[in-house]
Amino acid sequence: MKAYEIQSNAGLDALKLGDQPQPQPGNGQVLVKVRATSLNYRDLMVAEGSYGAVSYPLIPMSDGAGEVVAVGEGVTRVKIGDRVAAIFFQNWIDGALTREKMKSDLGGGIDGMLAEYVVLNQDGLVILPDHLSYTEGATLPCAAVTAWHALVTKGNVSAGDTVLLLGTGGVSIFALQFAKMHGAKVIITSSSDEKLAQAKKLGADETINYTTTPDWEKQVYELTNRTGVDHVVEVGGAGTLPKSLQAVRIGGGVSLIGVLSGKGRDIDPMPILFKSITLQGIYVGSREMFETMNQAISQQKIYPIIDLVFPFSAAPEAYRYLKNASHFGKVVIEID
Repeated sequence: MKAYEIQSNAGLDALKLGDQPQPQPGNGQVLVKVRATSLNYRDLMVAEGSYGAVSYPLIPMSDGAGEVVAVGEGVTRVKIGDRVAAIFFQNWIDGALTREKMKSDLGGGIDGMLAEYVVLNQDGLVILPDHLSYTEGATLPCAAVTAWHALVTKGNVSAGDTVLLLGTGGVSIFALQFAKMHGAKVIITSSSDEKLAQAKKLGADETINYTTTPDWEKQVYELTNRTGVDHVVEVGGAGTLPKSLQAVRIGGGVSLIGVLSGKGRDIDPMPILFKSITLQGIYVGSREMFETMNQAISQQKIYPIIDLVFPFSAAPEAYRYLKNASHFGKVVIEID
């Protein structure tokens, strides 16, 4: 079979396509013919050696969907022909995240999905919503589950709440869809007026161009009758977190998800204290969250927003496209 490997932390030039033996499922395992994978910023960090302790060579990418083509002994959760997606942490089924569960992250701690075939434990799979294609289903495991975890599982977002979203990448656009699903008002930022117009079409109530309005936290404050938002989905990290702490209301919540604007800067903790802010780190989510989210996606007929689809042979170009940050929603690689 064909599979990509990151052979070192030398950046995208270390991403190589090659031949590997096709894996075979053992007891409790499933062979999946991968139909599509989707990129996350985390995949860039892994390729560039900035994600942490990663052993190379490594088959990259956490997000993928495909067809079950063989099963090992003892498999009861899925059957041949099922359309499935892999969960991000293969061992995080439910409950709290633990150090041991964290070691099972696809495309980081263990080999990922950028291959024609993968073998996974039956417990590390979910059934795709019937109305979604493989290409659409491949976008769900990281970005969608992260947004659901932040706003629904922990955020308890409800009708009448106001949510602030930073940027228009995969997590933020899924968060926009989930917030509107629950009747919340959404304020979203971007450096592109074109992307803000797209977000408006998806239901965003207010938009802010952070290039022309660099003090966007003040604009958020004014748009909320000088109160602040109930929830912030914070994907920027150290560069934007201080502004998010100013934009959230007293007693509100900030879900820290990404580090797109950098890491390692000093953060003043006083706003968190004085405003009684709940600041929570969100590291994707469990299979239980994924399955609950899929039920809602099926009931509401939600479709992921895909910016561009690349063929398997052009996977390095897909990485470079994501790095340029010109996308709106998700970037997908189709393997057929």
